[in-house]
Amino acid sequence: MNARLIALTATAAVATIAYAQTALPKLAVKPTYRVCFNQSEMDNPWRLAQTKSMQDEAKRLGWQLVFTNANGSAAKQASDVRSCIAQRVDAIFLTPREEKPLTPVVLEAKKAGIPLFVIDRNVDETVAKPGRDFVAFIGSDFYAEGQRAAEWLVKSTGGKSKVIELLGSTGSSPAIAREKGFHDYIAKYPGIQVIAAQTGNFTRDEGRKVMEALIQAHPEATAVYAHNDEMALGAITALEAAGRKPGKDITLVSIDGQKSALEAIIAGKLGATVECNPRFGVKAFQTMKDYAAGKKIAPRLINDDRFFDTANAKAMLSSAF
Repeated sequence: MNARLIALTATAAVATIAYAQTALPKLAVKPTYRVCFNQSEMDNPWRLAQTKSMQDEAKRLGWQLVFTNANGSAAKQASDVRSCIAQRVDAIFLTPREEKPLTPVVLEAKKAGIPLFVIDRNVDETVAKPGRDFVAFIGSDFYAEGQRAAEWLVKSTGGKSKVIELLGSTGSSPAIAREKGFHDYIAKYPGIQVIAAQTGNFTRDEGRKVMEALIQAHPEATAVYAHNDEMALGAITALEAAGRKPGKDITLVSIDGQKSALEAIIAGKLGATVECNPRFGVKAFQTMKDYAAGKKIAPRLINDDRFFDTANAKAMLSSAF
């Protein structure tokens, strides 16, 4: 009897999962669509490049793009998504500022029958899962970015350095995963020690201010790992003001791959940067069209990202954002 009950329970669980996977809102094939793009902020080159990519592709396709800018507020972004739901748009593209605050509106979009695509940053997947509660996550592998940065730092410093870590926005998926990826990798190398870590909120000015304080408190630092290029560039300014020589007596590595970071590599101040491609337009809208056509969409679509250092920065400069 118990075995039969277990079998029935297992069958019911499988049926529930199967239902959940097919319960995503449908999307009709149409010549044009009206879609929302909910941006988290517009205060750095990466966000500007991402938004331009989405706008350019919408214009090329002749689609109407309803654009919102949360200005760095998770609460405003949740309100922006709810506004798009109320407008009954065909689909929503969301780049969540933070994981947990944006998860409820993802479920609300599903309940309202509007397909939603999470791009760049993620939501809390313990609550809302790609392929079940939203169509797909499209973006970079933030954990791998952290690992690649750590790998380069280990090689370039001979496995010995005292690191100041500039963290991204607290609660955001890139900050969480870039920190974990980096720390998991350096755990194998006891000579690499993170001696201080503080958020710079992914901005150049905050990165500068944080580095001013941390380098004064930790003059023994020999390396900096920044979760994005903007903070790294701010850190370079602060280090030079403190009499340090970025690229000579202190090694820096970061993530994003923006043009100004490659210029810093060429100038010998930044050691390397891991690309996080912001050009989502073509891939995002093509995925939406494929979904409307009934094609099977993988729950996670991971971008191919490059790596820049002194070996290729000059040759790749023109292709950076």
